[in-house]
Amino acid sequence: MRLGSGPGELGPIDDRRAFVLANTVPQRPPLVPEIELHLANEVVPLWQASEEEMAESGLPPPYWAFAWVGGQALARYVLDQPTVCADKRVLDFACGSGIQGIAAALAGARHVAAADIDPFARAAVHLNAQLNGVEVSIVEEDVLGSAGGEWDLVLAGDVCYEAPMAARTEEWLHRLARGGATVLLGDPGRTYLPKTGLERVVSYDVKTSLELEDTDLRNAVVWRLVPPPQKVS
Repeated sequence: MRLGSGPGELGPIDDRRAFVLANTVPQRPPLVPEIELHLANEVVPLWQASEEEMAESGLPPPYWAFAWVGGQALARYVLDQPTVCADKRVLDFACGSGIQGIAAALAGARHVAAADIDPFARAAVHLNAQLNGVEVSIVEEDVLGSAGGEWDLVLAGDVCYEAPMAARTEEWLHRLARGGATVLLGDPGRTYLPKTGLERVVSYDVKTSLELEDTDLRNAVVWRLVPPPQKVS
């Protein structure tokens, strides 16, 4: 299978944006029809490409090309409850398509930053923000483990799917929450979702695809991190 406009290796930013445009079509996620995203579907080769095929092309897995249900839940929540992010400094962590950050911008956030270690995700977020007429700052460095302090609200969707990453992310997000940030997770019950330190906010039934999930309808929950009380020595 040949992917359209493959950039080889990672390529310059214009090549990555061209790759996103060539391998996606504008779509509106079922739970958040207010937002339009460049996404893969059954009619473009990227949908069917295996990890091996992506690796042969020098490309990371295209998580950015799909509107995962946890991200849709977070986006739906901030659009329905705009006071959550109105006039706030927002970080869309491990942003993928950028759906959460775009929703925050539409809901009146003062500033939105989107961070992802995948350069193709960053290219997709740039294009998706343009598509929706909002401004989102793209963060190129890996923010995981950083001190924070510049964000009032952190949105993290579908980040609990792999053990080492989930453990590092949980520790860091709890540290941000202890520092005063509001941290919201969007998750449909991934294996490595934390078992404690979470407060349920709202849940949504989200239509999805059997190509992405083990069912065509997932229940996605928005959780607020509640840091455990610090031990007093």
